[in-house]
Formats: sequence, structure tokens, C-alpha cells
Amino acid sequence: MKPLHRRHGAALATGIAALAIALPVLAASPSPVASPSPSPDPSATPSPTDVPTKTAEPTKTAKPERTAKPERTAKPEKSPEVSTSLEGKIQEGTDVAGRPVYTMTVDGATWILSAGPPWFWGDKNPLAAFVGKSVTVAGTIRAGDDEVDIETVDGKALRAPGKPPWAGGPWVVGPTHPGWKDWMADGKPGNGLGRENAPGQLKKAPPAP
Repeated sequence: MKPLHRRHGAALATGIAALAIALPVLAASPSPVASPSPSPDPSATPSPTDVPTKTAEPTKTAKPERTAKPERTAKPEKSPEVSTSLEGKIQEGTDVAGRPVYTMTVDGATWILSAGPPWFWGDKNPLAAFVGKSVTVAGTIRAGDDEVDIETVDGKALRAPGKPPWAGGPWVVGPTHPGWKDWMADGKPGNGLGRENAPGQLKKAPPAP
């Protein structure tokens, strides 16, 4: 039987040898590797914090509605002309343009006597010959109007029947018409001027490139 101290010595030696072997192994153990984070599940519903906030689109300003164009007011129809006659003294005055105006006062009412447009007659109005004389004039008038279109004086016609001489516009009447333009003196474009003298042919050709 071995002594007790020898057995203790052998056990101690065996423990030291085992510890010597274990220390290098522990020292060589690698550090634990962090496990990779799990991939996100595409089927999972993202939380509100994960969804980027969409910028609100600016509110479009509504276009103002177009106002309906006002309907054109129809011109009142002229009342029909009726025949009339006046007896009295013809007087002469002037209008705002300084042109002669002929009137006749009957029973307190003053009537304007017209033998045609003042711009046509100028100082050659046929009524001028009767100024200051008591005569009987006949013509036509419209209801509510104070102007009488004179046709005869003491039974004598002031002009020939048919179309009045002031009708037809500036091309027919000439320079006395309010719508007359100086360039109209050369005649209507292309009317009697020939192709070479027509206004469209007198334009300068563009310079050659």
C-alpha cells in the first residue's frame, strides 16, 4: 500500500498536467461571431414610421368662370313714316357744327325741316330760298319725332323722285361724304387702274437673297 502523500502528489501532478493542456485550448478559442441580422420579410406590412411621408401637392387654384358676354340690345324698330303738312314761316339757325338748320313753329311746337343731310347740301340747301317766308311744306314724319322730311314746298318738289343723291356712300357721293378718305380720289382698288397700278401690285418686292 502506497503512502497517502504519494497519492496526493500523483493526483496533483495529473491536475497540473490537465490544466496545462486546457490553457492553450482556451486561449485559442475564437471570440463568438455575431449572428447576421435576419433579412426583412417582404410580405410584412411596414410600420407607419418606415413609410416615407409623401409631400402634399399644392392645391390648384380654380380658374375664374368666364362671364357671359352681354347680349346685344336690339335696336328699337323705327316707327313707320306718315305723311304730314305744316304751314308757317321758315326760320334758319345753326347746329353744333355751325351748319344751317331750318325750323318752323306751328301752334307753339317747333319742327325741324330736313331736305336731306346737312353734310350733303352745305350752304346750298334748297330750303334756304324760303327763309322768312310763310309757306306750306309737306313730307313725312315718324311718331315721336320732331323732324319732318320735306318733299315739297308750296307744292313744288325739292328734288327729283327716286334714290336721293346722298345715297351710295363715299364712293358715290364724293368728298362731301363724312366717310370720304383722301386716298379714295384715286378710285377703288383695281377699278379702272389696271393690274400694274392696283395697290396690291405696287408693293415693293423683297430683296433677292
